[in-house]
Amino acid sequence: MTLEHSASPSHSATQGPRTGRMPALRAVGLRRRFEHGEVDVLRGAELHADSGEIVTITGRSGSGKTTLLTLLSGFDTPDEGTVTFGGGSGESAVDVPWSVCAVLPQALGLAAELTCAENVALPLRLRRAPHREVEAVVTALLEELGLVELADRYPAELSFGQQQRVALARAVSVRPSVLLVDEPTAHLDPESTRVVLTLLRRIADEGAAVVAVTHDPVVQDVADRRLQLADGVLIPT
Repeated sequence: MTLEHSASPSHSATQGPRTGRMPALRAVGLRRRFEHGEVDVLRGAELHADSGEIVTITGRSGSGKTTLLTLLSGFDTPDEGTVTFGGGSGESAVDVPWSVCAVLPQALGLAAELTCAENVALPLRLRRAPHREVEAVVTALLEELGLVELADRYPAELSFGQQQRVALARAVSVRPSVLLVDEPTAHLDPESTRVVLTLLRRIADEGAAVVAVTHDPVVQDVADRRLQLADGVLIPT
């Protein structure tokens, strides 16, 4: 694919930022237990993501990839370990604003009563962005993701792949510092996949850190770094 972006094999999961890049996300010693503390899904996982890079995370089904993203996003709390955003002491993942960390989850969470365009606009309206800015951002994202003709439709009228692109547009509408995406191409055809990967690359090139959980080798091809979650820890691949 023309979007291929070679990874740097010398930059491990736990190293600090590369030259010219600032730390955007840092997770240290993440542990998460389920089944009354008897099952360790994460066993001290560590992850650094820098501004301007795409990091992919692979692993077998059930290895804990989605659990990891819920901890990074602050949707869940680790039993041990910390997640912070930005340099220095950074901001905690607890109650971190969408403009710092936005998420494309597998359960998309689109508001059923809002149109496609209104869902994309929601984070901007919650920030009380000027109406003209909201309209411009929403229109540009819908055009970029091939959704303009669906702007006035409701989620129930869209395919899952279309809903997924709406949720991605919603996530990036406020230009987050960190973007977490869970299987961003799982329900897309090749052309839609190309469009989504072009957007992820653009977001990273504009300074965001993108962390993508994926089984799709095409997504891995555009990564700056590739990690695998195995036995509860992240290792470079």
